[in-house]
Amino acid sequence: MHVDTLNSLALLLARAQDDGLTFPTSVNAALRLQQALGESDFHVADIHRLLLSEPALSARAVALANSVIFTHGRIQPVSSVRAAIERLGQRNLQSLATAAVIRQIHTGIADDHLRTMAAKLWSHTVHVTALAHDIARAVTKTDADTAMFAAIVHEVGGLYLLAEADKTPGLYEQLDGHMAPALEVITRALMRQLSVPPRVAGAIVALPGATIMLPPAGLRDTLLLAKALSSVASPLPQAPRTVSAELQAYLESDPALQALRSAPSAEAQALITVLLG
Repeated sequence: MHVDTLNSLALLLARAQDDGLTFPTSVNAALRLQQALGESDFHVADIHRLLLSEPALSARAVALANSVIFTHGRIQPVSSVRAAIERLGQRNLQSLATAAVIRQIHTGIADDHLRTMAAKLWSHTVHVTALAHDIARAVTKTDADTAMFAAIVHEVGGLYLLAEADKTPGLYEQLDGHMAPALEVITRALMRQLSVPPRVAGAIVALPGATIMLPPAGLRDTLLLAKALSSVASPLPQAPRTVSAELQAYLESDPALQALRSAPSAEAQALITVLLG
């Protein structure tokens, strides 16, 4: 490994250990909103002001509030940011703001190959998010909003690493064989810096190499199932995973999973549209 690349990697990991990872200035508004929504005593007026300072995020909030996930049979669409805030609520707004932070981390990548990888990794994240929402409700019986938030966050380490590799030519190639430990350090740091709840962070860092339990239950299995069924695979190297014959048969034959694989719900399709739009 070239000494400059080695030093850059060491510095990156040292910053991660010290919770000193930095974000591009373009994410500041979304990051402030994400942090404000994480406070138990947040004020709607402050959230409204922060959303209005980020027009693209405001538009996504209104679109999400009008999607079939949140209309629940309502005929009247919302047309204002304040009404969208009331309909979505704190947790779903935080998921949306966190998605905006993560999405903007990699939007400035200049290298064609890294930019293509980042776009595919974000698409994978979005498809896993939509599937996790459906799987939580139909299969694992866990909280769907928590599953949605966890899925949005679960590849943040990879997206951050791709953005950092764009600043240091050769860094990504030199990570061959060392990707998993570097990603773990960076992901753990980002979980802390983004104030991800410990239960969610724990499920995410346990994903590499983990095996789905039968019957599947809980947040980790929800994410693993969503990743296994996603039509868009992660472009990053994946930790080896042993799939038993029993698990393979379950993945290929369970009617609820096959229905979600072949015909995502209207809610899932709407979520994909909003997050990729």
